[in-house]
Amino acid sequence: MATVAAVTDNRREQIGWYFYDWANSAFSTTVVTVFLGPYLTAITRNAADANGLVYPFGIPVAAGSFFPYVVSLSVLLQVFFLPILGAIADYSNARKQMLAIFAYIGAFATMGLYFLDGDRYLLGGALFVIANLSFGASIVFYNAFLPDIASPDRRDAVSSQGWALGYLGGGLLLAANLVFFLNAESLGVESSMAVRISLASAGMWWAIFTLIPMLTLRNRGAVRRLPPGERYLTVGFRQLAHTFRQMRNYPQTLLFLAAYLLYNDGIQAVIALAAQFGAEELGIGESTRIATILMVQFVAFVGALAFGALATRLGSKRVLLGSLIIWTAVVGYAYVMPANSDIQFIALGAAIALVLGGSQAISRSLFSLMIPDGQEAEYFSLYEVGERGTSWLAPLLFGVAYQLTGSYRIAIVSLIIFFVSGFILLLFVNVRRAAEEAGNQAPAHV
Repeated sequence: MATVAAVTDNRREQIGWYFYDWANSAFSTTVVTVFLGPYLTAITRNAADANGLVYPFGIPVAAGSFFPYVVSLSVLLQVFFLPILGAIADYSNARKQMLAIFAYIGAFATMGLYFLDGDRYLLGGALFVIANLSFGASIVFYNAFLPDIASPDRRDAVSSQGWALGYLGGGLLLAANLVFFLNAESLGVESSMAVRISLASAGMWWAIFTLIPMLTLRNRGAVRRLPPGERYLTVGFRQLAHTFRQMRNYPQTLLFLAAYLLYNDGIQAVIALAAQFGAEELGIGESTRIATILMVQFVAFVGALAFGALATRLGSKRVLLGSLIIWTAVVGYAYVMPANSDIQFIALGAAIALVLGGSQAISRSLFSLMIPDGQEAEYFSLYEVGERGTSWLAPLLFGVAYQLTGSYRIAIVSLIIFFVSGFILLLFVNVRRAAEEAGNQAPAHV
């Protein structure tokens, strides 16, 4: 059984840790959610031939498909690299350094998007792949600090406060960028330049606020000596293989991870496809959709804090199960929502926002109780990879349901299967037993 490391709640480190969520959320909101997809697609169309095709490395690609393909490529690279990086970080006790390396690679790649103009679609694709891969890597090392900076009974609250500050930071920069973009013409700035400035601002925000966790977080434990003839890269592969074999000893952790992959896939699909559902099925205008995206960031801030407090009072697993019931109800209501109802669409967005941060934050804190001491980055890399590696399943079901029925309503309601199946698996997870298997002590409120 693993040795339980003594953890002292350090308020200074916790605040510094929160600010990495504040820093990197600018990339998620400004770059991924709003600006880069449409803009990179337009740049790609500038480079396309008469048939609407571009030829990266000689491969014919429809201009409209280029951005989804680079997203898929960046996720595929994460699936390969993140577990290896996590093992190296645990072996070298260099989580802070690796967090800094990947944060700044991602931030500078994002700043480089300022130079995306004309027909430079390959530049945009390459910079996004680098930035998104670095974003995922940095999150692994960021999450791995949670067991070090928060005692088990404070972990739900600390995790929730991190998610909350992330939504607030990402929302504030997105609001500023949208105001700038919508008023660019009156300021004498071309819309393409406004997009480029907004993209670069996300990288600057990411880089500047990463300084705070770098000044406050500290590595713990001792550097493990490399075996003769080994290097960190080979140790990473060897340790990864050991982790997969070892996970058989933690059946409750595996069961939780399976539940998380299912319901989180549904969550990610709703986030990604809600705007398309609103536009195509409900006839919701662009201004209302943008306003809803902004509103979600700030309501999610409140929701994450509220769910953290509820978890302490009512129990983490119970509150997480309750959030999945709400997700199921939200998707079910979307099926019957009348068209052209802006107010109901905004209300649905508010309901999503309330459970969005809370369900993800509590999932992270629960998982942190189920992993062996000294292997945090390694296991959180599997957590991150599992999330991203399965994130195509729910969108695929959505697409197939629409193709077979021609109805976005049937497509959106089909996502209920992910929340229901995740809920059922989660019911059978014994958090206390999982913590004991990993050599940890679960707090009373789980």
